[in-house]
Amino acid sequence: MPWQERDTVSIRLEFVRLARQDGANVRELCRGFQISPKTAYKWLGRYEEAQGDAASLQDRCRKPLTCQQRTSSELEAAVVRLREQHPSWGGRKIGRRMLVLHQVQIAPSTVTTILHRNGLISTEASEAAAPIQRFEHEHPNELWQMDFTGTFKTLAGQCLPLVVLDDHSRFNLALKANAKTTTGDIRPQLEAIFQRYGMPTRINVDNGPPWGAPSARHGLTYLSVWLIRLGIAVSHSRPHHPQTNGKVERFHQTLQDEVLNGRQFVDHAQVQRAFDRWRRIYNLERPHDSLGLRTPVERYRSSPLRMPRVLPQIQYQSGDTVLRVGPRSLIRFRGNKYPTSDALVGLPVAVRADPNKDGCFDLYFCHQRFGRLDLRDKPVDT
Repeated sequence: MPWQERDTVSIRLEFVRLARQDGANVRELCRGFQISPKTAYKWLGRYEEAQGDAASLQDRCRKPLTCQQRTSSELEAAVVRLREQHPSWGGRKIGRRMLVLHQVQIAPSTVTTILHRNGLISTEASEAAAPIQRFEHEHPNELWQMDFTGTFKTLAGQCLPLVVLDDHSRFNLALKANAKTTTGDIRPQLEAIFQRYGMPTRINVDNGPPWGAPSARHGLTYLSVWLIRLGIAVSHSRPHHPQTNGKVERFHQTLQDEVLNGRQFVDHAQVQRAFDRWRRIYNLERPHDSLGLRTPVERYRSSPLRMPRVLPQIQYQSGDTVLRVGPRSLIRFRGNKYPTSDALVGLPVAVRADPNKDGCFDLYFCHQRFGRLDLRDKPVDT
């Protein structure tokens, strides 16, 4: 099958970087990227013959600078060009990128001196730089962070960017320009992500729609119920604590600095084109301080957990009391009715006794605990 028309070179580069990782399943990646093995191995061969030069995947070639021929003025000009292309990059990122692009080792301090000399870095920016203590999960796909972040207006209406980020590698799995946040709009986008990259073990989201809402009893929505049925644990950030999804928040700041600031857009299609161009830079080119100046694609691995064609059957432990959620999202337990969630109507849930507290029970949907039932609480009037 042919490559998708959208940003073909970026997709080729992402594919070959993932396919060349240790233990990568090339055939599975072919299915995710919707290409034939013949096409895949053709581009892998060209990339390897070029010793990892991304130009081998383009229709035009770039002649790299060579260390022997470069003068100090040419070196400085190359640094300045990189800074002008990526105004938020500092000495370490530019130094790392110079090594990748031009095979030249240049110290971050030298880059910083060049930037100061050319008026490309301010005193305020230097003073604002400070080391940050970070936490990350040990393996890719242990946790994805997902959120709508940085809402802004276009001539065609409001744009709500959907961001999905792997916690371990900072690899951006999706950056989508959306006009709406309904389950019907977002679920197909998540299906496409799962088909390409596999599924995570857990996704962390905030408490807004479509995966949460103040009106969603027990925090369960139709989208979160679907994710749970796929076997994915769904966790929610604490209200008014956006740092729980800190990597998405940091991603949004970078997106704002490098793509959105000072720009106006006609419609969502134009926004998406800008997102697609920058996403390639972010994943495949931009060195990350938090990754030891590696790029996200160097640390990311596709998940072996593949999305099933059919939702698996719902199963519970042998000692559970299994109840089907009825109309008005109620369950009947020990002669009384208790509320659950509208998204669970018609589905079985489990009531599991708390071994440490008499009269208290935990409510489970599939693998996920979603609520607490205390027999001392007043039941719903029938």
